[in-house]
This record gives sequence, structure tokens and C-alpha cells, in this order.
Amino acid sequence: MSVNTIDFKHVSYLWDDAKAAELAGDEVALLIYRSNLLGADLRLTNYGGGNTSCKAMAKDPLTGEEVEVMWIKGSGGDIGTLKKSGLAALYVDRLRSLKNVYRGIEHEDEMVELFNHCIYDLASKAPSIDTPLHGFLPFKHIDHLHPDAAIAIAAAKDGKKITEELFGGTIGWVEWQKPGFDLGLQLKQCLDENPGIRGIMLGSHGLFTWGDTAYESYMNTLEVIEQCAEYLEQNYGKKGPVFGGQKIESLEAEARKAQAVALAPILRGFCSSKTKMIGHFTDDARVLEFTNSNDLGRLAPLGTSCPDHFLRTKISPLVLELEAGEDLSDVAALKARLTPAFEAYRKMYEDYYNTCKHPNSPAIRDANPVVILYPGVGMFTFAKDKQTARVAAEFYINAINVMKGAEAISEYTSLPRQEAFNIEYWLLEEAKLQRMPKPKALSGRIALITGSAGGIGKAIAKKFAEEGAVVVLNDMNAERLAEAGEEFKKLFGKDIYTTAVLDVTKGEDIAGAVAASILAFGGVDLIVNNAGLSISKTIADHTEKDWDLLYDVLVKGQFMITQAAVAVMKKQDIGGDIINIVSKNALVSGPNNAGYGSAKAAQMHLSRLNAAELGVDKIRVNVVNPDAVISDSNIWAGGWAEGRAKAYGITVAELPAYYAKRTLLNEIILPDDIANACFALTGGLLNKSTGNVVNVDGGVAAGFVR
Repeated sequence: MSVNTIDFKHVSYLWDDAKAAELAGDEVALLIYRSNLLGADLRLTNYGGGNTSCKAMAKDPLTGEEVEVMWIKGSGGDIGTLKKSGLAALYVDRLRSLKNVYRGIEHEDEMVELFNHCIYDLASKAPSIDTPLHGFLPFKHIDHLHPDAAIAIAAAKDGKKITEELFGGTIGWVEWQKPGFDLGLQLKQCLDENPGIRGIMLGSHGLFTWGDTAYESYMNTLEVIEQCAEYLEQNYGKKGPVFGGQKIESLEAEARKAQAVALAPILRGFCSSKTKMIGHFTDDARVLEFTNSNDLGRLAPLGTSCPDHFLRTKISPLVLELEAGEDLSDVAALKARLTPAFEAYRKMYEDYYNTCKHPNSPAIRDANPVVILYPGVGMFTFAKDKQTARVAAEFYINAINVMKGAEAISEYTSLPRQEAFNIEYWLLEEAKLQRMPKPKALSGRIALITGSAGGIGKAIAKKFAEEGAVVVLNDMNAERLAEAGEEFKKLFGKDIYTTAVLDVTKGEDIAGAVAASILAFGGVDLIVNNAGLSISKTIADHTEKDWDLLYDVLVKGQFMITQAAVAVMKKQDIGGDIINIVSKNALVSGPNNAGYGSAKAAQMHLSRLNAAELGVDKIRVNVVNPDAVISDSNIWAGGWAEGRAKAYGITVAELPAYYAKRTLLNEIILPDDIANACFALTGGLLNKSTGNVVNVDGGVAAGFVR
């Protein structure tokens, strides 16, 4: 089938002839260009899924002779963001000569180490397990993708027959087998037995397509996937309603989010019984179509078919037996109802492990679910970080698409349990996991730092993000907040932060910020009450408005944020941290400071009271006492600097040096110094400390607590 580019409706044609012309003659550059285009369309493959390759002539650095080299996406890469540094480069003749030492499928894992003897570019990425699948095929450019439309056919009960009829024999078929050396040989055998085919469907797995040029491969891939998708579309409804028809109605959008906000922290607590997890919530229409259907109970336990889907979503999801619109306010009763469901899931997973394990299998991993479905509301996913949780959700939506398509044309078949286990607990996968960097100190932690669009708050947010936390940036000033968000996106990427406009004196803003944290990450467990202001006036000049503002922001704001956060932390039941940024002025008396100093003293004692009350819930409350943090701080706006300079009989310009000279260490205090103190309290070494005050003031003897 030849499809004109304007006729594509199920895939995106993104090829730019002018851009490609700039790369003409550089097959590797064209491979990267093609890969990035394919990876940009989630209908073709998901993040980290699939791989692409090209074969081109290059000069052997030892002999100077022209040799054929295969460039292929390296282990753990993503074609959508692929760069040359993410490619593995191997001598084709050496790779193919490994057939001479292959001892059979029982020993195929040992071939992976031998790939290293075929490396052409010593600086290239480690070759992936799919390397021989590309190497034994003779084509210059090859695409191996996991498009939903193709996997729907590959996972259908009679997928082989459908493939033959749909493509008239121009697409080959290879039955399911774990990726590896032997599967590469099977692909070559399929091609030898079916000369002239344009691609190969892998049962329950995905699609191989190719071409003699990058563009021919790109077009061939799009055309085959387009034909698969068109076939599915034409068959939807012929066998009856999708997923057996709708069983329940979805809640309205705002009600769905409200239910998610009420429930997610409880789910996060259950899923964090072994390791703290970050959550993701989606009420995508495709999810709701599946969760609200009559076939949910039949299809969900089957699990997924494609290995890429399965590795990220686990053996099967947990389906909650909750009514979409029911009252979730009784937390104790809700936990009592959910406990048996999680215990049953963990027992199912343990039985799966014990039934399928091999003598040399790695130890059982976390038995908690990754995917949790709430009919009428949406889907929650939990993983070690936000990106992994988000990608798990994307992959399960892929799995839903596959089930929908397979059911429309035949009957959906999932990966057999033993085959799934062999993938999940594959020693090569375990080795890949062991090579991953160790979690950072704040990995799995969700931090909300008030006033974090600038000054001390932003410095704390950056420090926490650098140490592995996800953060909720917030500020009263929407423009300042947007700028901070853009800065964090550039520094850390989109999965590390979310934003919320927050005035700590307004209950609705606080509820909104906490809800934003829950919807983005699943809860909250690290609070820094940093938002503040300062007013320096004599007793005579101090107004009632000044007084109320100071106490509303510093004392009431700290209390209300803490109150809202503690409610979430108790739902999670995995402890938490509250740090209150107070001041040396809570302990040191000075002129023109009655309102600010007394409010700071109230903040400090409120911290002690909270620490005394919340210890039973493993929620720690500590204080950081800065002094004279001038750099990028809003506290010096609004006349405070002028007021303090006047009190000390100096100019505003002389303040930094004045403050430094009066300290024991003669040091100027910076926002990063406060951030480091906050990390010291939360980074794991002081987990048995609560009710403490850490002075970060350069040493002011009058401010010593003891």
C-alpha cells in the first residue's frame, strides 16, 4: 500500500525535505533525524520504547579500510530524544560472525557480553538486547516500534491470520519470543522464507519495518502503521460495543479531580510501604472508557502483552471497588476498606513470583501495584519518580488501546505469566537496574516550600530538586511564579515541579496548592514554611494593619499551611518533615521590631508545640533561624532595609557589611546557606531529630538557644 502524505490520519507525517537535504550523505545524522520524528508521535512508540538503526560504510581506524558499521539506539535510550552519543556502533561482520559461537537459546544471554567485541566506536553507548534483531537483517535502515495499532493485531488471538490477510503476505510473522540473539536469527529466517516482504510483525510484541534509505524506512513505517490503524477503525463496533459497552458513568471533571485529591495520598501511603513513591493521576478519556466498561473485570487482570508496556506497568493493575461519587472523607474507614485490596494484590504478586521464579532469579521486588484504576474517576500510577510514574500511565493507556483494538478484530491475548516473569526478572534487566545511579537523598519526597519563586524559598526549592525531590513552586505574584517555573523547567525538566499561586493568608489558596501537589505528585511530605514579610517601625509608628499583616502571614500562615499539610501526611501515614524558617529575631530583642520580632517568637513556639503533637505520627518539626539574608529576598522590600539602617544609624548600602561584622564568623549569609540547612535536616542523617532550632546567622551569641 502506498499512502500519500496528505492521506495520513492515524500517524503524523513530520518529514521536512529541506532539513533532510542538509543531512544528505550522513546516514547517521539521517538516522537520528528519522528517530526523533518517529519518537515525537506517541501513536508510533512511547518514551524509551522501540529502537532504530542504520548501516553505513566507515573507515576502520586500525586498517584504514572501508567497513560496514551498524549504528543503533543504545541500551536504555529514547528515540524521540536520541543524539549521536546515545547510539551504539558495531562492526556488522563481527556481529554476524557471533552465529559461529552461539550455543543455543539456553545460552543466549551470554551473547550480550560478546557484543562488546564488535564495538566500532569505543565511545558509543552500550549495545541493547535488540542489537542482533537489527544486525541479521540486511537493510540499511530499520525501525522497530511498538505502535498501539500494530500491537493490537499482534496481541489478537488470530493475529497471524489477520496480518497475512490485511497485508496480502507482504508483512511476515514471528511468534512471541523474548528479545535476544535467537529472535534475531528468527527474523532473518522469516525474511529468507518470505523474500520481498516489507516488514515483520512480532507476536504480542511490535513491528519491524525497513528501507534502503532513511526516508524509505520512515515512509514504510508510517504506511504500515496507518494501514493497521485504519483496519482497526473500520472494525470498531462490528462485534458490538467497545469493551462490552459502558457500565457506569464518569463523574464530571471537577468531581473527578476532587475524588483524586481525597484518595491519592491514601493510595500513595499504601504504595510506599517499601519505598516512598511519587504519583501521577490522569482522567484521560481512553482510561475512563476502559474503567467504566463491562469488560473491565475480564480484561484488567489479564495484564499487558508488549514487554515494553509490561515492564513499566507490572503484571496487572489494581482495580478499586469504590463507587465513583462516594464520600471519601472518613479516612479511617476508607483505609480499612482498601487494606484487604492491597494485601490481596501483594499476595497475588508474591504467588506470581514464587510460581514462576527460577533458581537464579533476582529477589522479589516491591509487591505493590504500579497502576491503580478507579472506575468513573481515572487512573493513578506510582513509581520511584514522577517521570517513571507518568510514563507508566502513558504505557497503560497504550495497553488499553491494544486491548480495544484486539477485542474489536478478534480476542485480546496477554503475555503468559511465565513469559512475563522471564522478562520482568530477566538477569539482563536486573543487571541494567543495578547499573542505575543510586537514589538521591530526597528521592521519592514531595516538597512544598512557601514563597519559592525567589530568594530563600527558591534556593531551598532548587536544593531539594537537586537532591531528588519534586517541588511545588508557589508565590503570591503570578508573573514571578511563572518566571520561576520556566527556570526550573530549563534546569530540571517538566517532571520535577508544579506551580500554584499561593497567598498563605487565604484558605482557598492553601487548599488549591495542596490539591495541586496531590494531583501532580500524589501527596506532600516535606513542608517549608518560608513565606514572610517584615515591617520595621517604632512602637509609635506601628499600625494595627501592620500588626495584623505580620501575624496573618507569619503566624497564621504557618499554622494554616501546617494544618493542611498534616492532614495529607496523616492520610499517607509515612511520616513527614516540616521546617519553619523563623529568624534570629525570635530570640534577640532589638529596636523598632515589636511586631516582626514577636511574630517570629510566636512562629518558633508554634514549631515546638507542633513538634510535641506530631511526633506520634512520625512528622518532624524543626526550625531554621536565619539572619540578614539580603540577596534576592523580598523581605528587604517595602521599607524594611531603610528601617533597619535607620535603627542602626547606618546607610542601606552598609547593611550587609554591618550584619557580617556583628557575627562571630564575620560572614554574609546567603539563600543557599539556608537551603543547605534545610537539606541537612531532611536529607536522612537527622531523621530522629525534631523540635530543634538550627541557627544560620554567622554566629550571633544573643541568639543562641542554649
